[in-house]
Amino acid sequence: MKMHVRLTLIEDTLGMMPGDEDILKTYLASKAPTPEKTAEEVAWCTQTEEEKRITVFPRTDAGQPMFWDYQIKGMLKDSCAALARQGKAGNPEGRACAKIKAYKKVIDGDVFVFPRRIPIDLHGLKMDTCTRPLRADTPQGPRTSIAKSEAVPEGSTLDFTFDLAYPDLRDMVVECLNYGRLRGIGQWRNSGKGRYLWEELDDAGQVIDGNKREYMGEDA
Repeated sequence: MKMHVRLTLIEDTLGMMPGDEDILKTYLASKAPTPEKTAEEVAWCTQTEEEKRITVFPRTDAGQPMFWDYQIKGMLKDSCAALARQGKAGNPEGRACAKIKAYKKVIDGDVFVFPRRIPIDLHGLKMDTCTRPLRADTPQGPRTSIAKSEAVPEGSTLDFTFDLAYPDLRDMVVECLNYGRLRGIGQWRNSGKGRYLWEELDDAGQVIDGNKREYMGEDA
């Protein structure tokens, strides 16, 4: 079963990939299924001194910012975890997620995202950066550092397709997508970054339904 989806960002969204190639190689080696996949994902990484110090978006061959397919899966896992807790506590919005046992294995093995590279359409808008403090409690006491990330602007969109192994997974995916207007995608989500609305598209790319209309009204 296929679901064609469009996300429309309602807050700016921050890049998640380290700009330093050495750090990126180490990270991807723990995630990518083959050395070839690791090499493919490292290939886009630029190496200016400025970019080494920030988290960035990967780029398509044409230089367009993008998400990898597994980052969409990561967003599903994060949302499903929260919604499953809510569903077990009686929140009807989380009922489908609460019914999924071993949700990480289900999303990994039964939910597939296409294309592998998902371009972000900026619609002529300009990317920016976001700098913010990070605070952590360490054995040596509280520590503060500065983090900097690339940011794609509100109003940007990305289109992709879910290929679901069986139809019952649709309710779980819809719950997770609806949760995006609260939880979002990308870095620093607890500040509200990365929130989005979504629409389902038909095979011709026309809007069928989604929480964009529900949230903004039928005339949106």
